[in-house]
Amino acid sequence: MRDNKAVTAMHERITIEADKRDGKPCIRGMRITVNDVLGWLAHGMTEQEILEEHPGIEKDDFAAVYAFAADMTDAAYSRR
Repeated sequence: MRDNKAVTAMHERITIEADKRDGKPCIRGMRITVNDVLGWLAHGMTEQEILEEHPGIEKDDFAAVYAFAADMTDAAYSRR
């Protein structure tokens, strides 16, 4: 999916900026990527632990990460 404006319009908490983290999807303009959060969760961190270690992240950001990941997965595999 290359239309970053369409992607971020659907996911207001997810930003994509070419000069930040190599254009990877980030949370609200921070340098924390969707993949960072998913990786922390996959390695056993809880949402609460992430919130405590990264005070810029808000509880509502997790829902945005999950929705963004689900939409990207659906887009990647729905064309096969």
